[in-house]
Order: sequence, then structure tokens, then C-alpha cells
Amino acid sequence: MTGMGTEAASDVVRVRVPERSARHDLRAIKIVLHRELIRFWRDRMRMVSGLVQPVLWLLVMGTGLSNLVRGGTTAAGGTVDLRTFIFPGVCAMSVMFTAMFSAASIVWDREFGFLREMLVAPISRASIVIGKCVGGALVATLQGVVILALAGLAHVPYHPMLLLELLGMMFLCAFALTGFGVMLAARITNMQAFFALNQMALMPMMFLSGALYPLNGLPGWLAVLTRFNPLTYAVDPMRHIVFRYLHADAALRARFNPGVTWNGWHVPIWLEIVIVAAMGLAMMGVAIVEFRHGD
Repeated sequence: MTGMGTEAASDVVRVRVPERSARHDLRAIKIVLHRELIRFWRDRMRMVSGLVQPVLWLLVMGTGLSNLVRGGTTAAGGTVDLRTFIFPGVCAMSVMFTAMFSAASIVWDREFGFLREMLVAPISRASIVIGKCVGGALVATLQGVVILALAGLAHVPYHPMLLLELLGMMFLCAFALTGFGVMLAARITNMQAFFALNQMALMPMMFLSGALYPLNGLPGWLAVLTRFNPLTYAVDPMRHIVFRYLHADAALRARFNPGVTWNGWHVPIWLEIVIVAAMGLAMMGVAIVEFRHGD
């Protein structure tokens, strides 16, 4: 019996788990990012549905309201089409919806048990969150390219530098919003709860960002809310980029591109970009902490 026990013990296969390293974590980030791209490419319905609402805002609402407020969009330096004004906001909205839906995949993976398999892998949980945030931002930016292709319909010039600058801001905006979505999804276990919370957060962010109307001349309480909205600091640089390539005088720019102010101080564009990046990193950091203490 002793001999048989020794023989059985010698037949046990030893499993060696590789030690965690920066190389393994980078590979994990790449795999999670690649998976996000594959899921997006195979889900054609998601690609189409993510474009419907921004296109409706731009082509239907923008065209309809342009006829209604045509006299109100005229200044001494010329006329601004309402579609031109809301185009930067539509760019931000397009990446916002796609980024948040990318974050929803975490809740989906949790419900079907795939997330638990990822969490027990010999990689840091931070690499999973980083891969999700970067992958979601890249997917949302690719979706936003379609909106950029419609720039001519909004009388926005197809200037190469303008499109590149908008593309960079869209990626930064998408990164911050994906980080926000991943932070929300870190502890939610039900898809219905996530989408309910998603809608409760997205609609106020959209309407309080200045995407559809200028931020100057608002009532005090409403102006305060717009300053605490992270999307405000993404829409304003995009609008600044668009107006920089338009033929408009100072009066027209001051009316339709007033910028963001803090108690009368005009916030510079570079600081707004830093704010968006810092918010994205901060929310991704909170998501990493939540993942380390959850599941």
C-alpha cells in the first residue's frame, strides 16, 4: 500500500503558475484591448445604433432648429449655422454613448462568469481595467470617425489638422468617459441596473455640457452645474478647434464660442484638456481599487 501511495504521488502533475511581471501585464492589456475591438467589429447592430442618436441630433434637430432660430444665429461678422455650432457637441455625444456601452461589457462578463476567469489569471487586475479603458476609448473614437466624415454637412471644413485635433480630443473624451463607466460597472452585477444608472448619468451630462447651447448667459445655478460636468471640458476644446478654422470675426466667436469661465476667469484650453485627462486617470484609478477589493 505504501508503494502504491508513493507511486500515485509521483504521478501527480505539478502546475507552475508564472510569476506576475510587467511584461505579462502589458500582454494582458493588449489582449483585453484586442478583445474589445473584435467584439465591436462583430456587433454591427451596436455600430449602427451608436450612430443613430448623434446623427439625428446633427441632421434632424440641427436642421430644424436652424430654420427656427436663423435670426438669432446672426451677428455683425456673419451667420453661424446651428449644425456648425452643435457639431463639436455631437462628436462628444457619439463617443460618450459608445464609451459607456463598452464599459457595460464588464457587467455582461460578470453575469456570464467570464470576468471571474480573467480575475484569477496571473496578471494584475489593474491591467484588466487599463485594457478596458483604452480599448473602450479606441472603439468609441473609431465610431466617432463616422461623425467626422459628416463634417461637410455641418459646414465644417475638411482641414487635415482640424480633423486630427478633433480626433485626439475625441479619444481623450472617450477615455475619460470609459473610465467613468468602468468605475460604475466595477460593483454592479446586473445589466438592467447598469443601464438605468447609465441613463441617469448620461442625460444630465449631455445637456449640461454646452453641447447644444452656449454656456454664457445661463442662470447662476445652471452655470454652476455645467462647471462640475466633466463633459463640459471636452466639448469646449472641440468647439474652439472648429471655430478656429471658420471665417468668423471676434463678435461672432464671442457669442457662439464663449469658452468656460470660473468666476469671471477664462479657463485656457490647455487646462481643460488637462482636466479631462486627470478625470479619466482618476476614475480609472478608482475602478482599479474597486476591482482589487471586489469579486
